[in-house]
Amino acid sequence: MSSLALALAFLLTSTAPPQAVAAPPAKAAPPTANIDARTRAALEAVAYDYVDGQLEGDAERVARALHPDLAKRAVAGPGPTSREVFPLRRMSADELIDLTRQGALKTPKEQWNRSVRVLDVTGTAAVVRVETPWFVDYFHMGRFGDRWLIVNALWFNKPQPS
Repeated sequence: MSSLALALAFLLTSTAPPQAVAAPPAKAAPPTANIDARTRAALEAVAYDYVDGQLEGDAERVARALHPDLAKRAVAGPGPTSREVFPLRRMSADELIDLTRQGALKTPKEQWNRSVRVLDVTGTAAVVRVETPWFVDYFHMGRFGDRWLIVNALWFNKPQPS
């Protein structure tokens, strides 16, 4: 084989696109059964302060569940004046507390149908799902010392029968 052929073969093999490399298998999320019972109870208590406080119209109960810098959001449909490509409804802790004070979701106790499920906990971070007949919330919660607070909430308004 001539040196020109060897050089060409080397050049072709060195510039070939890289072969796909299989990614290592992903680790499965830890099962929720491994969450410490005290941690689970503390997270559930904060989530119930949030939801039950709204259903009772108890603004102070809601406030104690929220980080002051809460980011509460929902995916919103595009409106006629929306300039956002990915529109979001936004709500602060103060706005949520004011809506609770106004009784926006106040509901007779016999109509309460709500659930709280702790999905994952890692160190000082947790994910919790709350559901009522009106909405589903996914919380990012943070532990500050011995206290858990809702830092972020993404909510979905359930369609209501007409």
